[in-house]
Amino acid sequence: MSEKLQKVLARTGLGSRRELETWIADGRVSVNGQVATLGDRAEPEDTIRVDGRIIRVKAEEDIVRRVIIYHKPVGEVCSRNDPQGRPTVFDNLPKLQGMRWVQVGRLDINTTGLMLFTTDGELAHRLMHPSNGFIREYAVRVHGTLSEDKRKAMLDGVLLEDGVSRFDSIEDAGGADEGANHWYKVRLTGGKYREVRRLFQSQDLEVARLIRIRFGDLTLPSSLRTGRWQELSEQEIKPLTDRVDLKGKKYTGLYGRARLRHQRGDKPPRKPRRNPYRR
Repeated sequence: MSEKLQKVLARTGLGSRRELETWIADGRVSVNGQVATLGDRAEPEDTIRVDGRIIRVKAEEDIVRRVIIYHKPVGEVCSRNDPQGRPTVFDNLPKLQGMRWVQVGRLDINTTGLMLFTTDGELAHRLMHPSNGFIREYAVRVHGTLSEDKRKAMLDGVLLEDGVSRFDSIEDAGGADEGANHWYKVRLTGGKYREVRRLFQSQDLEVARLIRIRFGDLTLPSSLRTGRWQELSEQEIKPLTDRVDLKGKKYTGLYGRARLRHQRGDKPPRKPRRNPYRR
């Protein structure tokens, strides 16, 4: 059975579907010796190359999905390589063998808080897709007075340059009664560029600090310091894959555990010594 080429490549952990669609459009991908184009499909027996290198295609049930929560600090950019030489969110992530981390969405350079990374590009694509409706929650420190009219406008919807945006909820979270340094907790299901900041700016309110504290049912652990990461357990990953309708991995027995260790980069256990008296 054939699948969309970008979906097959995303499952290998090379990147998200959107990123891989760009690679295909740039002519970096070939199928059976022919340069691929957007819309092409691939079957299990096809030979797929990226930049001339053969890519080993994996079945969905053979994927080792790793997911980590990363506490992004201010000053890091959400890019693998920055032309200006600034630090990136990938600099502090654990090293991988034969795979790479795919980020789930982005935060701007001045925003901190929860980011998700996974080795499964298809999972990343589905987590980011608006149709799955994952709620993002932010703690926002605002300069200016949030009147009831402004609050209502941001809840009803504001026309921005790229369409209508709105908050699902706005809650007071303490601080000065009026003016500077008042905190709010806001929730929204969108993922547009700098959406939270632009919504407040539309009401002449300046965001002084912005922290993402929740994505779906995952919250930023209070013990997780900025620049550090925490890996999710298989039990914590399952609700994510179930919600976006992805199969779980099927690794059982000695061979499955050995392959999982290899993907994680762990050292294999020592082989037991042979009993010289046993024939």
